[in-house]
Amino acid sequence: MTSKVLLITGGGGVGKTTLSAALAVTAARNGVRTLVVTIDPARRLATALGLKNLGSEPSPHKNEPNLWAAMLDASASWKAIAHRHAPADVADRLVDNPFFEAATQHFPASQSYASAEEMANYVETRAWDLVVIDTPPSAGGIEFFSAPAEMRDLVGGRLLRWLTGGALPGRRTLFTLTARPALRIAGAALGSDLLERVAEFLMDMRTMYDGLARRAVQIEQHFRDARTVVVTTADPAPLREAARFYRELPDRVPDPDAIVFNRVLPDGWHNPKPPTDGPLIENLVRWGAEAHRQTEVRKEFAALWKTDIATVPWRPKTPTTLDDLAALIAKAKGLNLERLGVVPQ
Repeated sequence: MTSKVLLITGGGGVGKTTLSAALAVTAARNGVRTLVVTIDPARRLATALGLKNLGSEPSPHKNEPNLWAAMLDASASWKAIAHRHAPADVADRLVDNPFFEAATQHFPASQSYASAEEMANYVETRAWDLVVIDTPPSAGGIEFFSAPAEMRDLVGGRLLRWLTGGALPGRRTLFTLTARPALRIAGAALGSDLLERVAEFLMDMRTMYDGLARRAVQIEQHFRDARTVVVTTADPAPLREAARFYRELPDRVPDPDAIVFNRVLPDGWHNPKPPTDGPLIENLVRWGAEAHRQTEVRKEFAALWKTDIATVPWRPKTPTTLDDLAALIAKAKGLNLERLGVVPQ
């Protein structure tokens, strides 16, 4: 049986990790063997699940049958990617090269691509019924979906082909016999072997292209098969990021399956009945106005993008127990849990 994938995405600070944990706990309690994965180094997933430690290898939750969790280490993932897509001797050189570390840590899409490839690996093991991915928040979550194409373009792009000569047979031998001596002369004049090391790094990176390109196509197929939940709040910045999923999402990725407004104030706050006097009047009126604003924002978003809206209620404290997480989903409105794979069909 093929694992289902549930991608939880959106801008930073909207509660993606908490919602990912809550959906995973709910799925597990419905008898769905579930793995939840985050790339967040702030350990929010571990805190939400009540775990002291959370490593890169999926580990079962001792208090919740059917639930596993993992926190992705992007640096370790990229080392595995190098060994997966480059010849063994080249991969060893790459992972020891400081330029490789810099490129995989600082290229905008590198973290997103690492998490996407790990997602594919987890899905293809078929060890779980459902794999829940708390996606990186960079670029409002859009980057996770565009990362495979961006990495494919980086490693096989025009600039790198021009610098390395593409796939010309014997290119490395030609480089060793001609370019390297010239670079050494230039390096001696500059007092550094920097140019030679950069050229060597680029040549090694090019060997990854064929494998990485094939893998990118497979990852994009997993995206098409996945269910996607975009999390936002009624604040302007997260709303802009949520709207990008309709304006900028690559054509090869379907529209989101759910738009979830998190931290929604109760409807009963719209028209509060404050006491006739006292210091609480102004505060109650202000909260009532905010509740009304949130309702109008949701209506406008739904009308503009012709989509249904789900809501998760505001809570005075962030859920930090399994029961609290399950209660969060139980009190949500508009979530089709069967469609998301959280409830068995």
